[in-house]
Amino acid sequence: MDAGLSSLHVETGGAMRTALVSAENLHFSLKVGVSQEEQALTHTRPIPKENPKARNEDLKEMLESNKESLKLEAMKRIVGLIAKGKNSSELFPAVVKNVASKNIELKKLVYVYLVRYAEEQQDLALLSISTFQRALKDPNQFIRASMLRVLSSFRVPIIVPIMMLAIKDAASDLSPYVRKTSAHAIQKLYSLDPDQKEHLIEVIEKLLKDKSTLVAGSVVMAFEEVCPDRIDLIHKNYRKLCNLLVDVEEWGQVVIISMLTRYARTQFVSPWKEGATFDENDEKSFYDSESEETKVHSEAKPYVMDPDHRLLLRNTKPLLQSRNTAVVMAVAQLYWHLAPKHEVGIVTKSLVRLLRSHREVQYIVLQNVATMSIQRKGMFEPFMKSFYVRSTDATHIKTLKLEILTNLANEANISTILREFQTYVKSQDKAFAAATIQAIGRCATNISEVTDTCLNGLVLLLSNRDETVVAESVVVIKKLLQTQPTQHSEIIKHMAKLFDNITVPMARASILWLMGEYCDRVPKIAPDVLRKMAKTFTTEDDLVKLQTVNLAAKLYLTNSKQTKLLTQYILNLGKYDQNYDIRDRTRFIRQLIVPSEKSGALYKYARRILLAPKPAPLLESAFKDRDRFQLGTLSHSLNSKVTGYQELSDWPDVAPDPTVRNVEIIEPVKEWAPMLGKVKKSKPVDKFYSDDEEEKENDGSESSGSEDSSSDSSEGSDSEEESSEESDKTSSDSEKSSSGSEKSSSESELEQKKKRTKKAPQKQNKTPAADSDSDENGNGPVAQESSSSPEISSSSETDSDDSDSDAPPKKSDVRSKPKVQVKSKQEVSLLDLDDFSPPPADIPKTAPAISSSLLSDLEGLSLSNVSSAMQVTAPSFGPVKTYELLHHMTGKGLSAKYHFPRQPCLYQPSMVAVQVILTNNSDHILEEIHVGDRSPASLNIHCFNTIERLEPEASVTVSMGIDFSDSTQAANFQLCTKEDRFGVSIQPAVGELLMPASMTQQDFSKEQGKLLGMNETSATVTMATANISSHAISKQVLSVANVGVVSSNQNNSHRFAGRTVSSGALVLVSLELKESAAALLTINTEKTVMASMLLRDLKQALAQV
Repeated sequence: MDAGLSSLHVETGGAMRTALVSAENLHFSLKVGVSQEEQALTHTRPIPKENPKARNEDLKEMLESNKESLKLEAMKRIVGLIAKGKNSSELFPAVVKNVASKNIELKKLVYVYLVRYAEEQQDLALLSISTFQRALKDPNQFIRASMLRVLSSFRVPIIVPIMMLAIKDAASDLSPYVRKTSAHAIQKLYSLDPDQKEHLIEVIEKLLKDKSTLVAGSVVMAFEEVCPDRIDLIHKNYRKLCNLLVDVEEWGQVVIISMLTRYARTQFVSPWKEGATFDENDEKSFYDSESEETKVHSEAKPYVMDPDHRLLLRNTKPLLQSRNTAVVMAVAQLYWHLAPKHEVGIVTKSLVRLLRSHREVQYIVLQNVATMSIQRKGMFEPFMKSFYVRSTDATHIKTLKLEILTNLANEANISTILREFQTYVKSQDKAFAAATIQAIGRCATNISEVTDTCLNGLVLLLSNRDETVVAESVVVIKKLLQTQPTQHSEIIKHMAKLFDNITVPMARASILWLMGEYCDRVPKIAPDVLRKMAKTFTTEDDLVKLQTVNLAAKLYLTNSKQTKLLTQYILNLGKYDQNYDIRDRTRFIRQLIVPSEKSGALYKYARRILLAPKPAPLLESAFKDRDRFQLGTLSHSLNSKVTGYQELSDWPDVAPDPTVRNVEIIEPVKEWAPMLGKVKKSKPVDKFYSDDEEEKENDGSESSGSEDSSSDSSEGSDSEEESSEESDKTSSDSEKSSSGSEKSSSESELEQKKKRTKKAPQKQNKTPAADSDSDENGNGPVAQESSSSPEISSSSETDSDDSDSDAPPKKSDVRSKPKVQVKSKQEVSLLDLDDFSPPPADIPKTAPAISSSLLSDLEGLSLSNVSSAMQVTAPSFGPVKTYELLHHMTGKGLSAKYHFPRQPCLYQPSMVAVQVILTNNSDHILEEIHVGDRSPASLNIHCFNTIERLEPEASVTVSMGIDFSDSTQAANFQLCTKEDRFGVSIQPAVGELLMPASMTQQDFSKEQGKLLGMNETSATVTMATANISSHAISKQVLSVANVGVVSSNQNNSHRFAGRTVSSGALVLVSLELKESAAALLTINTEKTVMASMLLRDLKQALAQV
């Protein structure tokens, strides 16, 4: 058994040894395996160098695939690599190939890549220029603009000519967004190659004529960057920029206002002269019965404001309510530099409102207010509490508010301000407390009534525990004592007693200066102070040492018996001081006061030199001299002229010729047949976007022989067709299909013209256009009532034209009398103005002017099989809302009401027709009722003819035409009688600035596709139950806007189309009904401001019961 146990023991031991050996081998093998793996991993580190190539190959394959999703994913990865700083230039050829992609998102990423690598890979970029140029012709306006932005970002000098051509083409683009981008590109090209300045100025001059509010700000920025001294480019566009200013985007407003400020300072005389008069704001001239005396009085005064100067001030005033602080600040500086002194106060409330903004905004605003408050305290005195310091204000904000409160201090409010300052001194902010003490000193200096009070308060502060407060108090007291040194010897003694406890060098030096300056008033204390300073001279600050040497010299001259030895001791200490300033001062003083052979005659004048009477220091504001810089500029903020700052010029003594800002509109006559063939091929951009002068030039070049055409019976029809075509072409965006519609429209109008062959109506149609030109150029009111008769009458146009003949002056036929007078006055104006353009070019399409019943009968007449895609038509629904223009109490018996008849204006296509009903509610006859001065002076109004007599209780309806320039800004003018003048205002609703247009559903969708992105405004509307039906929807929409209904085969979708009267911009309204009385209201138009206003009005109309 023992043998068995021993054998078992041996076997067990052997098994254990075997297991241990195996485990040890396994351990070594595992250890070796891990180290090998680690070593393998270590060796694989260089492999990532090859990964980019492999990764680039994958990206190249993705970019060359046929799937847009793979290309988009590849570009996202590439842009991600660029963001991480990885080099992706090898992919340039593969990326450039995708420039032609139809995927907008993919193109944007490609453009980002191109901007990044175009400058590094110039050769490759040059190889792909042709691809970029093709993209500049893309039908999508955003693609064209983005490609121009990319091309202008290439910092490659060799492609400057290509960039120049691209900018010139973009400046003539149909889309205002592309033209805006071209204005941005001008600045980039100028920085790349300044030699292109002359060519760029030509483009800037062209873009300055652009009527689009989207372009105005950008082109003015380019003007300021490239040629800010070319003021002559602004003359013709000055009034247009002033009128467009309200509708321009915010940052563009800032640039335009800044530029117009500089312009006005060179073109107008100073309004700050005494005795200046401003007829535009003189309400007495409107209402005072003794208006003749007022005129005589105004003529006696030496200055009358230029109407263009007043136009600028009036059009910038509404911008004081802007949400953008930069715009408000820009208007404030404009009024500060340009407005009469009594009008500058209107900016005060707006500037105070800005103090509720962030501290960065507060800082800039307060700096400008501090400058303004120095010269005109009265502006901000009513808002003094707005400048009280808050505990949450930053130190620099507190200091500026303190500065303003000090500037506003006067005898009336000083007690309130000093109580406020008393609280500020206790502030934990030491810098602010010190600034408050300085402010108290300034108040004491400026207002003599409180000098003693402030001085006593500062003396009490000398016992304050805070050294900073005490030191600042000493410094300020020292300055105050210089104004009245004889009356305050006790204060000097009190400060001498506190000298040992004061440690701030500036304060100690101030006390020593006082002791030396007025040593004769403290003869016992001054030598003792000098004795104490002799003990601590070596440990004092350099500033204190200098004043100690001065004190010793003064005491040596006035009290040499007591201070001679002390003076010599101090001079010896100063002789070996480490600071060379002190050593020099000591040597100078020794030679000056101690007689010796070397000093010569200088010793005789020592007392006069050291003890000379010194003028009291002036405690002035740090912002006193900042008014030499223009408010709101960086130079003003830094109080130093920075690079790029343009100084405001002084007012001219004599105003330059104001006629340089007049814009004459001369439109050549065109033959009917050539227009049908050529307008479609000519530049449609000019008719829609460019200025009237450019339109004149282009039209003149297209039909040179048309100017010689006679005014026969076909002339009126031709001009009507031309204006209709112009209106149609403006929103077609180079669409070929619109040409057919124009042709059918003109032919149908020709049919209608055949029914009107009398010669008198033709002459009548010819003259209003000339009058509209004379009105725009600022001539007096021209009679227009006769031309409005067909528009008001419900009978046929032939009958209304027949009414042109002479008629007795009956009450019901009051309108017929002005018709006879219109002709003679218009003929005179034609001769006076040398207007060679026969008026038919200005006469709008007469088909819409026909009554609705007759128009419905003529709608089917067409000589062409082409569908009328975008023909301007009369509204199928015309609700009339009457507004009060003048109350009979205000008008001394004359009352006036007006409404918009929603008919095309016969005087100018860009005018909105307005009918005014004048009523005599008095018991006496009113004579010579006419339109007087307009505001702004450049407002284009076609006035009605003077009404010679209006019997009591009689009424007369007259017609006017007003060019609102696609803006809801009110048209202000004077309604005058023989004895009185009354200021009135016509405020158009945004829907009245439109004229209806008819088009098919397919054309609507096509035009809507061109007006996406930022040209689209939409909102969800909760419809009222009563407005769910199609009839109710059309009724509500047409009650708000003068648009046409687009026929649709979808019950849940309603479409409406119209154009703006002034510029002809297309306005598309669509309403899609959803579930639970909800609907999606969408407006597509380039006039984004009008779109938002129209959207608001339509939402209210559709939601109301």
